[in-house]
Amino acid sequence: MIQKTIFLIIPAILFSTVLAADAKAESPSGIHDSLRWCIEDGHSIRWDVETDIPHYDHIEMSGEQVSVVYRYGVDENGSFSMERSVVWPMLRTVPNDTHASLTVRFGDSFTDGIMADGSPLGREHVEWIRLDGTLTVSSTFMEGDKNIMMERIYFPSPARPAVCEKYTLTNAGDKPVLLEIPAVRNETVTDPEQGTEGSYRLIAATQESTDRSYRLMPGESVSFSASVQGLKNPQVEMPLDSESELEGRRALVSEIAGTLVLDTPDPVLNTMFAFSKLRGAESIFRTRGGLMQSPGGEAYYAALWCNDQAEYINPFFPFLGYEKGNESALNSFLHFARYMNPDFNFVPWSIIAEGYDTCGPFDRGDAAMLAYGAARYALEMGEIWIAETLYPLITWSLEYCRRNLDGNGVVKSTADELELRFPAGDANLCTSSLYYDALLSAAWLEEEMDREYRKKGGSGKEDSAAKAGSYREQAAVLRKNIEKHFGCDMKGFETYRYYEGNDLLRSWICIPLVMDIFDRKEGTVQALLSPALWSENGVYTEEGTDVFWDRATLYALRGIYASGYREKATSHLLEYSGHRLLGEHVPYAVEAWPEGNQRHLSTESALYCRVFTEGMFGFRPTGFSSFTLRPQLPDGWDRMELRGIHACSEQPFDIKVRRTGEKLTVTVSIDGKVSAKYRVSNGEQFSVDMENL
Repeated sequence: MIQKTIFLIIPAILFSTVLAADAKAESPSGIHDSLRWCIEDGHSIRWDVETDIPHYDHIEMSGEQVSVVYRYGVDENGSFSMERSVVWPMLRTVPNDTHASLTVRFGDSFTDGIMADGSPLGREHVEWIRLDGTLTVSSTFMEGDKNIMMERIYFPSPARPAVCEKYTLTNAGDKPVLLEIPAVRNETVTDPEQGTEGSYRLIAATQESTDRSYRLMPGESVSFSASVQGLKNPQVEMPLDSESELEGRRALVSEIAGTLVLDTPDPVLNTMFAFSKLRGAESIFRTRGGLMQSPGGEAYYAALWCNDQAEYINPFFPFLGYEKGNESALNSFLHFARYMNPDFNFVPWSIIAEGYDTCGPFDRGDAAMLAYGAARYALEMGEIWIAETLYPLITWSLEYCRRNLDGNGVVKSTADELELRFPAGDANLCTSSLYYDALLSAAWLEEEMDREYRKKGGSGKEDSAAKAGSYREQAAVLRKNIEKHFGCDMKGFETYRYYEGNDLLRSWICIPLVMDIFDRKEGTVQALLSPALWSENGVYTEEGTDVFWDRATLYALRGIYASGYREKATSHLLEYSGHRLLGEHVPYAVEAWPEGNQRHLSTESALYCRVFTEGMFGFRPTGFSSFTLRPQLPDGWDRMELRGIHACSEQPFDIKVRRTGEKLTVTVSIDGKVSAKYRVSNGEQFSVDMENL
């Protein structure tokens, strides 16, 4: 993902427009172990502003037609500051490339003119800030004997091209106050030469169109709303009811919170899991090319990537059971399927501009990413029509990888998902590991499709057994080649080199562990957690650098759990989660540093959830209604649960793990009733068939 910045001049004081994220990076040295925030409940965190100011942070929130990065904070005097960076993914700019989403930055101006008894509100002191799917700020303003409390709520519209705000002012003093709230409306039109569809209208306004006065008795309150909208010209402006929009936003948060619920003895893990579900699910945009889940970060919208969508988040959506998420996943695979070709040339790594253009001048191992994600997604969805729809893409991608095996029997590619930011040689460990896992999933998919055809009275799927056997044979050979070509002693650790000629430890040595290749698990875990790679911000991309990408840390944690080192994984997961959820930059996993200023790209949050579903619980789909589990219950815990799982089942179900003596008791329940019970050793893998429970 290569970033660019373009500035457009718009003749309105309220607006300044950019096309990309802030190029200035904040050093991770400012992030420390103190926990600024606290958990209010399972779905909200709160910062009680008492000391340790000034402090500033940024958080992204998204709706179907808009995304917004709130840059907020409290200055040294205790006053609140806010700059909103609003992105309209479907208001395309020129040139219509990866970053061509109209982006507008503006400061807080809706409350500046409020008067109390003819004077400004007075000196502000922020009491607290809450994040719960909205950003809520509670402040007091004091001047003489006047005491006004103000609550601000910031959030994106769930379905309209607008960000909304609600303000509530309360007379907290003991005398009546005359409150005057001015109407605000700023409207501008962008340069038609800078838009793919001409000019766009930007409207920042209070919901009330006229100035209003209220005489508030002690304890009385009054509310007003405001919004920023972006419209195509001459699209008709529609009335915007911020209260209804707030209800819609809270309904979305509640829907996501109510499914795939993690319940462990640690509230930090439970809460960050809840936040992560929302960040992954909210960043779905209703484009001309259908629903598209996109990373965000003021740079990547109305577009798809083979890693972010196909590999990272699409295999997670079936667990969540979120209809829009599953639709966006299928849509993304179908977009990439358009670029299959009989000559087996590489597919573009990104579909951009609402599906109407592509990006990707070389092969990053994208076919392996597509095969891995699509095969898992098809199994987890458990519907034959989805499997049939994705089958051509899966088989084409596998064949592409097979044709690109080099003389060492591993898969060639020009780069990996870091797109030459770091060297990856002619064949890298990540691509071959993804291909290995995809072959196994494809074998199960062949057998499952055959079984479904026979259940319906058909003759079965042609050559299914032979194809499944062939895929497993290819996987077995590939696994040996991975060991032979990549396995080596690196700096005293029996782990992997990332590519031929690589002499520095790399974060992606964790990938074989994620794919259940445990031949070098001990040395690999030791290397990942050694000072050469591990830091307070997770795993470094490469030994000797301070660059980190959270995706690598989350893959590493998932792999460390899968390989049975649950105590090491849990201690580092707790440290990481406290850091990200309650520290100085909250509440999500981030993309990277220094690139991107630790922006909250959405698919990293899906990888956080997969640390639990596939790492701690060890869930691996093996059929439309079957899977294996390998629970890794930390030694200090007596239980852990995942409730409302939708993958590989016609009905949502729960998995509960309990410690009973030296063993674990694992129950699978549907509608609160236990359907199956298993007694296993900690870390033991076993199979579950939902169809026969």
